[in-house]
Amino acid sequence: MSTHKIYKMSFSKVYPLYVSKAEKKGRTKEEVDEIIRWLTGYSQDELDVQIEKEVDFETFFAEAPQLNPARSLIKGVICGVRVEEIEEPTMQNIRYLDKLVDELAKGKSMEKILRKN
Repeated sequence: MSTHKIYKMSFSKVYPLYVSKAEKKGRTKEEVDEIIRWLTGYSQDELDVQIEKEVDFETFFAEAPQLNPARSLIKGVICGVRVEEIEEPTMQNIRYLDKLVDELAKGKSMEKILRKN
């Protein structure tokens, strides 16, 4: 089984794109970081270290301290695929993150994005 090329992409190269997408819509880097911490369980310091180390997406999610069990509540389409139907765990986690950043950029409240209700 071959590994999808996105798995080997550097998280630190994509991270600024997430921030830029959010900021273009009036949201903040801090909100992007909060989403990432919620999804992965990284502290801010741990997240900063992962970005500095330039780990790839596969490593980023493999080393995540505690993937949020509520992430299964994330539903919808990203890149033409329903995130809840993605079977491969790493790809699903990547798409969950994409979906959360999309929701942020579309103006959803942090409470809804973080599935608090």
